[in-house]
Amino acid sequence: MLKRLAALALGLGLISAPAAAQVDLGAGFTITGSAIGTTDYVFRNISQTRNRPAAQGSVELSHETGLYVGAFASTATFVGTDARQEVDLIAGYRRTISSFTFDISGIGYTYPGYDRQTGQQELSFMEAMLKLKYELDPVTFVGTAAYSPNFFGRSGDGYWLEGGVDVKLPVLDIVLSGRVGYQWIERNARFGAPDYFAYSAYATIPIAYGFSASAGYYGTDISQRECGGLKICDGRFIASLTWTF
Repeated sequence: MLKRLAALALGLGLISAPAAAQVDLGAGFTITGSAIGTTDYVFRNISQTRNRPAAQGSVELSHETGLYVGAFASTATFVGTDARQEVDLIAGYRRTISSFTFDISGIGYTYPGYDRQTGQQELSFMEAMLKLKYELDPVTFVGTAAYSPNFFGRSGDGYWLEGGVDVKLPVLDIVLSGRVGYQWIERNARFGAPDYFAYSAYATIPIAYGFSASAGYYGTDISQRECGGLKICDGRFIASLTWTF
């Protein structure tokens, strides 16, 4: 039961943040980063913090060739485990050709400090991810495909497909976004939830000095019964404040 409850707590996609400004380091290198405070941290619309606030940060070092490395960190709270943080390590290649951008990456999701007990599964896993973006001002179309050979909780092959659209309004540069996605999991019993549909709609507004605010609704089609009686799969409103550099 503990491993089921722990697995249910994981469901990239992260709360979407606006693109960060770039700091030029010379020799073709730039660095970007962000700090985020959010009322809940959801991964593919399942709460990672048991419906509680989270503090997050990210950093990326990129080169003009398109190669980049980065990291993302967040507080996390999984039921029945001592895991209290998540650190993701990322490496990839990103290229823009006219209005089209593709991004191929490998991501390692890790949980430093997690001490696996008898009957529990390892939480860390790897994913290969492809992101596509097409800009047709003021509309941007986005898509994501991800594959893990051994998904969270050692639940076997995991596949994620997501599509969406961002629309930039002429008022205050507000961006309205919508996403729909589907998660397939080979060993649903070990993961602790069925394959599921995820959806979200949110708005992002720039403020000043690198700050922006975001708010929206995130949901799945997983019932509380299918979620082990927990509310971490329920639909929820989430607000966040992001500072980028």
